Amino acid sequence: MKKSQVVYRRSDDHFPINSANSAFTERTIRYGECQKNQAANFGGYALDGCREFMPGGEEGTREALTCAACGCHRNFHRRETSVEVANNSTSQNW
Repeated sequence: MKKSQVVYRRSDDHFPINSANSAFTERTIRYGECQKNQAANFGGYALDGCREFMPGGEEGTREALTCAACGCHRNFHRRETSVEVANNSTSQNW
């Protein structure tokens, strides 16, 4: 199974995309360990030990939202977001 990774790319509104001064934000979302309480019905607390979300199907399908390892929905897994801002600026002598 491949890991689920979503990348969003957005150009800064202050600079056109094809300008020499362009900035973009790259946001990577990764889903980590499962946080579903398996013993909630009994009044206890127990995790299943699933360490990382693995989609159960192809991206864009309903099965992709279910973890192949533990069978839980993706929302039960810890969401980890990393943001990287890059500014591509070149100096021009006029």
